[in-house]
Amino acid sequence: MICAFDIGGSKIACGSVEGAGDVGACVRIETPTRDYQAFLSAVADQVPNDARALGLSIAGLVDPNQGSVRAANIPCLSGKPLRDDLTGLIGKPVFLTNDAKAFGLAEAHNGAGVGHSSVLALIPRTGIGGAIVLDGRILEGRTMVAGEWGHGPAGAMRTGKVLPRWTCGCGEIGCVDLFGGARGLERLHGFLAGEDKSSFDILDGWCAGESAALDTVDLYLDIVCGALANLVNTVDPSIIVLGGGLVSDTSLVSALHTEMWFRILAPKHAPRFAKASVGANSAIIGAAIFSRERLSLLKSEVNTA
Repeated sequence: MICAFDIGGSKIACGSVEGAGDVGACVRIETPTRDYQAFLSAVADQVPNDARALGLSIAGLVDPNQGSVRAANIPCLSGKPLRDDLTGLIGKPVFLTNDAKAFGLAEAHNGAGVGHSSVLALIPRTGIGGAIVLDGRILEGRTMVAGEWGHGPAGAMRTGKVLPRWTCGCGEIGCVDLFGGARGLERLHGFLAGEDKSSFDILDGWCAGESAALDTVDLYLDIVCGALANLVNTVDPSIIVLGGGLVSDTSLVSALHTEMWFRILAPKHAPRFAKASVGANSAIIGAAIFSRERLSLLKSEVNTA
C-alpha cells in the first residue's frame, strides 16, 4: 500500500492507495505554508504503519536530485531537503512529483488515456501545466521539467500581436504560462480591453459575440495553440487529456482543437481531446503510481547490484 498525498497551498489531501488505484478514506487538513516543521509533522502524522512508501504530488517545481520543491504557495518548502527530511522522520521511502505529472499518470493508467501509448496531459488552471506519459511511464527528463510547456516564450504568429513583457513566476519574461490559464485569459483581456473581468464572464461574452471578448479569445487561441502545436509536433501524442476549470467550456475546447488542427504538421492524424475522467483523487492516484514505479526501479537496482 502507498500512502499518497495531494499537496496544495490551502489543503493537504491524503489517502491509502492499493493496487491499480483504489483509494481508501481520504483525510483533508490545512497546509502549513510558513512553518516547515509543522509541514513535516502534518504529513508524517497521516502515514499508517503498513505503508510501503509515501508519494507526494505537489503544485510546484520538483528537483529530483536534491529532493526539494519550489512552490510559490508553500514558501516554507523553499530550499529544504523535503524528501530526505520526511524519510528520516518516518523511516520509509519518499517520492516527490508535481501535480501535473501525477494528473497525467492517473489519466494514462486509470482514466481517459487508457489504451494509448502516448498521452499528453494538459491543465489550464491558474497557469498552464502539462505532462507526457509514454508507454505508461511519465517522461521526466534529467531535471524533471519535461512537459512544462507553459515555461517557454509566448508568441502570436497568426494575429501578429505584440505581447506584453510580463515576468513569470519562474523568473523568465513572457512565458506561455502567463497567458494560457484562467488568470492569463483575464490578464490578457485587461491588457487588450482595459476591463477587469473573470474568465467565465470573458467566455460568456465571447459566446455572445461581444467585440472585446472576441479579440481577447482570438489572441488567447493564437498564443496557446501556437505553443501546443509545437508540443504536439514534438511528442506526437495519440490523445490529449484536458483538466482544469477552463475545459468545462465546450466551445472553448472545440476552438482550441480547431486552432491546433490548423497548425500541426499532420492534421489528418490530429490527436483528439478528451476530458479528464479520474476525478478529484487524480493527484493522489498519480502520486501512488509514480511511487510504485520508483519502488520497482529500486528493487531492480538492488537485484542487479
